[in-house]
Amino acid sequence: MVKKTSCYVDTSAFIAFLDRSDSYHSLFRRLFASPPQLTTSALVIAEGHGWFLRRYDSQRAMQFLAFVDALPALHIRAFDATELASTKRVLKRFSDQTLTLADAHGLAMMRELRIGACWSTDRHLTLDGVPLVI
Repeated sequence: MVKKTSCYVDTSAFIAFLDRSDSYHSLFRRLFASPPQLTTSALVIAEGHGWFLRRYDSQRAMQFLAFVDALPALHIRAFDATELASTKRVLKRFSDQTLTLADAHGLAMMRELRIGACWSTDRHLTLDGVPLVI
């Protein structure tokens, strides 16, 4: 059996899957139905929780966290001082773009872990000028 490719998951992909009103909902519903090994950042989890909390309520924010906990193929990378240093380098390199700290951490992780696929709806995410949008 062929091993599935690892993908980085951005906040926007989680939101698109869990928010039925999102225009990308059906796409991410299909992708999450049979996911490869997934990797994300603790910052993405924090962003997602905050998004559901502000957009809906604490119950929906907790449902988001329960969904993340239930994903068997998801690895969540911690964010510490070492991660901050590599993330700041990405922010400096792409200072012409409006990257959040979570976006930059994702790009740093993708480079370090050699992850070539990104589930995101953010059109501004690039790596060496290549869009990372499915």
